[in-house]
Amino acid sequence: MAQALGCVYSVTPEFGWLEDSLASMVMEPVTFSESGGIRYLHFGTELIQGAMRLRDPNEIYLEYNQQMMAWLLFLETKPGMKVAQLGLGTGALTKFTHLHCPAVKTTVVELNPAVIVAARSMFDTPSDDRRLKTLQVDAKEFVRDPKFHQQFDAVQVDLYDAICDGPAASSLDFYKGCYSLLKSPGVMTVNLFSRHKSFEVNLRNICEAFNNRVLLFPESHDCNVVAMAFKGPPLHVEWADVIKRAKVIQTKTNLDASRWAVGLRLENARQEQALHI
Repeated sequence: MAQALGCVYSVTPEFGWLEDSLASMVMEPVTFSESGGIRYLHFGTELIQGAMRLRDPNEIYLEYNQQMMAWLLFLETKPGMKVAQLGLGTGALTKFTHLHCPAVKTTVVELNPAVIVAARSMFDTPSDDRRLKTLQVDAKEFVRDPKFHQQFDAVQVDLYDAICDGPAASSLDFYKGCYSLLKSPGVMTVNLFSRHKSFEVNLRNICEAFNNRVLLFPESHDCNVVAMAFKGPPLHVEWADVIKRAKVIQTKTNLDASRWAVGLRLENARQEQALHI
């Protein structure tokens, strides 16, 4: 995880319901810093939990955050499509989906109520509406709840605490729960921290939960590695078609999607000629 330099400050959210919630829960402090036109989210340390460019709040600023949207390479957005986002952060993914995928309904799962308030008040994340629902619950409980199973086309997992000592949820049972959330076909993207012992543990558990149908992106400059896991029938597609799809996404959204196809092809073994997973 990267560190940010600049003016560090915190805010007290002006929401009455928050006081009672925080009084009954021990939560990490939510703090902020700004440097070079970028606002950063922290949990009481210098470690970055998210970022937003102030002059372009709808941009997904961090590279690994952009890669979390790579399920768009393999799933066409359509009315009735549902995405589950486990971990809100600055709301970068929420804002992107709300703006660029109007047919998609997003369910955000975030345990810390201060993060929810901060995303809305400091990072321009929209409030809940007919296309966006925010649940203040533990992601570990959410994935176990049968009423959410087989309800989502895509699941995005980015769960870290203040220490950033690997993902906050990493067990085999957790990733099996993520698998259960997905329809068929379905795609999960998850942010991993590559330079820590937790990386191998998480990757092993993801592979077991998703029957070894897992691709990795190259490591980003912040030591983040995004894994993408698949549920459903086998996927066999020519790289030329993946690249064509990436160019369409890039044109419509300004995401650097063309790099996704190149990175996936180079990073994963036995995928040189065509993507088969």
